[in-house]
Amino acid sequence: MVYKRRVRPTAEAVLAGDIKGWRRILPFLGPAFIAAVAYIDPGNFATNITAGSQYGYLLLWVIAFSNLMAVLIQSLSAKLGIATGKNLPEVSREHFSKKTSIFLWIQAELVIIATDLAEFIGAALGLYLLFNIPMLPAALITAVGSFAILELQRRGFRAFEAGISGMVLIVVLAFAFQTFLAQPQWGDVATGIFTPQFKGVDSLLLATGILGATVMPHAIYLHSSLTQSRVVGRNEGEKRRIFRFEFIDIVIAMIIAGAINMSMLIIAAAVFHTQGLVVEDLDIAYNGLRDALGPMAAVSFGLGLLIAGLASSSVGTLAGDVVMQGFIRRKIPLYLRRAITMIPPIAIIASGVNATYALVLSQVILSFGIAFALVPLVMFTSKRDIMGSLVNHRVTTGLGWTVVVIVVALNIYLLWETIFA
Repeated sequence: MVYKRRVRPTAEAVLAGDIKGWRRILPFLGPAFIAAVAYIDPGNFATNITAGSQYGYLLLWVIAFSNLMAVLIQSLSAKLGIATGKNLPEVSREHFSKKTSIFLWIQAELVIIATDLAEFIGAALGLYLLFNIPMLPAALITAVGSFAILELQRRGFRAFEAGISGMVLIVVLAFAFQTFLAQPQWGDVATGIFTPQFKGVDSLLLATGILGATVMPHAIYLHSSLTQSRVVGRNEGEKRRIFRFEFIDIVIAMIIAGAINMSMLIIAAAVFHTQGLVVEDLDIAYNGLRDALGPMAAVSFGLGLLIAGLASSSVGTLAGDVVMQGFIRRKIPLYLRRAITMIPPIAIIASGVNATYALVLSQVILSFGIAFALVPLVMFTSKRDIMGSLVNHRVTTGLGWTVVVIVVALNIYLLWETIFA
């Protein structure tokens, strides 16, 4: 691939010590930014805005804690790819039975369809809000846009990374602009970030939704694929150095994703909570921002939603390709996969279902697949015969299993409350 031809010589020069200073990081930047798109998909918009409008800055610490978990999980995924030269589905296929691998593939595909539902509907909703295009035509335009993004792959993965990173930058600027206009109380923001607290059962349930939606199964599968052959270490020492550089990539990307999610909550707290308004629908949030902060704030919100949806839908398509190839050694053309995964969201949009409700429903479906990605990830990265010198430290393994227990328990609780409450 063009991507590998361009990246590898520069990375090898870094590993050989020929490149010094901050430029050493550059060849290793990119994979985490693609994975980080999963953390700012439209499914997070509704949760963050509801949390901010209902409880002000109270639950900012939940987003901060979620991001710390994300750094750990994505670093384990990246490390698995670097250590083994294989992605998580491939390693799973080697260590599990054929029936188990088929089951894992089926559930992963269902999770990715649910993910794509949220992202596709979010992008279509962004077009609807910005240009007043009815949802069904907006969905068809979104389809064309997602094909255009995948076309970047023809120029190599480096071009695709640059394209996705550019889209993330647009989302950052959009929410930075809204935050500036909202003029939040920064003292209250700091308190919200560093002071864990709840206010009743409803705030606990909302915090559960934020935490439970943080770990995206498809991001775990994909990240290990992005690092498995990007820069190949020739020995254990080089693999450790590659991981250290990739860890910097992860930290930067997760900080950016966390800042975007925090800004959503902060804006909702500053604009809606101060007026005593609880906002749960994205179209109401759009109109509320326009009324409170002016049309440019609303436009930047709609643009952020549109770009986040388009970027994350393309990443979801790549993840689907990874799980099929890894679990069952089958592969279909990426454009055919994109066309197939468009059918459910377009059908749901055509049925007239409320877009925000569909986003929430997709997050519930996602909850089913988290354990099937997290448990194998922690299990494999804790085995020296698989990981070599990059095997988890005992503390890392302990933290990994702690995160597994927290995330799985919270998702079970969220599912119970959603279905039976």
